Amino acid sequence: MTSVTRIDTVRLGGQDGPQTGVQGFGSMGISEFYGGTDEAAARDTLEAALEAGVTLIDTADVYGSGANEEFLAPFLAAHRDEVTLATKFAIERRADDPAHRGVRNDPAYIRKAVEGSLRRLGIDTIDLYYMHRRDPEVPFAESVGAMAELVQQGKVRYLGLSEVTGPELREAHAVHPITALQSEWSLFSRDVERSAVGATPAQIALAWVQQRAAVHGLTVVPIPGTRKRARLLENAAATRITLTDAELAALEPIAGLVAGDRYPDMSSTAAAREV
Repeated sequence: MTSVTRIDTVRLGGQDGPQTGVQGFGSMGISEFYGGTDEAAARDTLEAALEAGVTLIDTADVYGSGANEEFLAPFLAAHRDEVTLATKFAIERRADDPAHRGVRNDPAYIRKAVEGSLRRLGIDTIDLYYMHRRDPEVPFAESVGAMAELVQQGKVRYLGLSEVTGPELREAHAVHPITALQSEWSLFSRDVERSAVGATPAQIALAWVQQRAAVHGLTVVPIPGTRKRARLLENAAATRITLTDAELAALEPIAGLVAGDRYPDMSSTAAAREV
């Protein structure tokens, strides 16, 4: 069986944050968006993640309309003390209109959302709870205040935000410490060749993110997703790759070859609110 040396660990959010592997696991693709899933293979991939030291498992209540959280429940029951579980709220889907994507940050919705996630995951406490998207119509202090109450109640350990601007992050942190920020930070790597460092394009892209984080003095944990053990191990091996200055310089122009936004509608992203 293919194996990999366990990846290194890092602490999120400073000295008081959770200790996780330097690479996490995004579980969204298990439940939707990328074709059918072999559930047995996906569960084997989760076990492989843990064996490799990939301990941050990332999900959201919107993935599969809750099905992704339910899928993770048996894995969490077997490995609760070994896993840092992150999930998210804010994107609302309607049973009568699956294509609808609303954003809700009001305190009543947050309190309802956390109870649903805890029930589906089969756990008493969420390690890292993210606001998936921000609704600018709701005062940020109200939303983050409601999230802080969940920490006080023992339902959540740490708070995170996704797709917020720098000023918004500072505003939230003034209400309650924010342990993690989740945003897209990537290198479009379709033109990267294997013969450069003996690695796959995916590994190069992950290694690039890790090294850019070091340049900026940030603690960054990428969360690539996959349903296959072999790909999980391939991704984890990227944590051992160090790109030279020349290789980083060669990669720099690649992102400029790709045009367009990440989503057809960018209104709910941080980019839409950046000044």
